[in-house]
Amino acid sequence: MSTDAMSQLGYTRMYTDADGVSHFDEGELALSLENYAPPASPIAIHRMAEADGATLVFMPAGSFEDWHPAPRRQFAFLLSGTVEVTVSDGETRRFEPGSIVLLEDTTGKGHQTRIVGDEDHLSVMVPVPLD
Repeated sequence: MSTDAMSQLGYTRMYTDADGVSHFDEGELALSLENYAPPASPIAIHRMAEADGATLVFMPAGSFEDWHPAPRRQFAFLLSGTVEVTVSDGETRRFEPGSIVLLEDTTGKGHQTRIVGDEDHLSVMVPVPLD
């Protein structure tokens, strides 16, 4: 495989429309095959340019956060626990460990967050600059 081989990594996007209503959408991150850690074999990576201020977020099982917008544009990389999110258009989705969510609903009513099941939630939040 050549070093310029590309593939995609899917994620869920939460955003606010012009009327202040939040929604879900799907997106993809481009991955490129690079010699990231020689002499190890090339691996597929996506560089998160200008990402500064990553945060670990812990929420105990059963936690609930009422309506709130995201504090900044950021990716959430879910490590443990199941998260149920409702956006203000009424749609609800569940995210399991391994999910990637881009939070862009920084205005408007935002979303609700509930930790479901018996496992505590842990995620890494990585801020990304506006496009």
